[in-house]
Amino acid sequence: MFNYPKEFDKIVEKAMERGPKKAAVVGSNSANILKGVFAAQEAGFVEPILIGNFRKTKEMLDELGLADRHYDFYPTGNNANPVQYAIEMIQAGGADVLVRGNIQTRDFLLPIMNKSNHLIKEGRLVTHISVMKSDEYDRLLAVSDCTLLVEPSIEQREEVIRNMTEALKNFGIAKPNIALLSLVEKPSFHMKDTVEAQTIVMHHNEEPIADCNLFGPITYDLIISKEAAELKHFECEYSGRFDGIVVPNLLAGNLICKFWDAHLHSYACGVLSGTKIPVAISGRSESPAHAFLSLAGSIAMAD
Repeated sequence: MFNYPKEFDKIVEKAMERGPKKAAVVGSNSANILKGVFAAQEAGFVEPILIGNFRKTKEMLDELGLADRHYDFYPTGNNANPVQYAIEMIQAGGADVLVRGNIQTRDFLLPIMNKSNHLIKEGRLVTHISVMKSDEYDRLLAVSDCTLLVEPSIEQREEVIRNMTEALKNFGIAKPNIALLSLVEKPSFHMKDTVEAQTIVMHHNEEPIADCNLFGPITYDLIISKEAAELKHFECEYSGRFDGIVVPNLLAGNLICKFWDAHLHSYACGVLSGTKIPVAISGRSESPAHAFLSLAGSIAMAD
């Protein structure tokens, strides 16, 4: 088991209430993923199903001292798509959760997004949500989208708001405060995303996009710090108390997540929202605790 911030307790407790779930790990020869998956097994909310190269996985399990743990293993040949194999296993009732292991992000996501697999909820946009906790910030902070949407439109960002609100509610936050990140806090026609953020907030005020408090455009420092807002004489009651950031592009979301991981040593979980099945996403360079918490988050979000 891992030590992790108490703010993740509700997520892990919910996963334990709903588990154990069979987790299909695609590309099972990843040390950090294996450590996280077997920690989730020890916690009682996961039954591991390993999919990938048997020799490499067996060697890794031996090195990690996990060879005696209970798990099912399904080898995939050179011509088989392991993600598609796992998806069909879940659709047939043989597994419950899809987990990214040692596989490229693009190769993992393409079968999920393939319409023929019918994994996307009707009328929904699939988004990746990273939920983080650092000692520098006193609550969980969700960031989206940091994997899929390169330059999201107004309509797509409104869908991200819906997905993020739904995820945060599943994680125990009744009415989340969500920020629309921009480079400046005043709308400027020279900066398209600031005008779009203002438009989204106007839409929300006319007819709520989701059950959340929405504010934007707003800069990163004003999102994170109440003191920064006071120094700038910026009026926003949610500064320092935001639960989520909707980013204007993929680069911004990815940078925030990687900065928090590398420099703030944050704990985090990565999940997909908008899919019919729970999907846990951990990077191959991320910690075992990230894999553990991503599994918990995906199971906590499951319908």
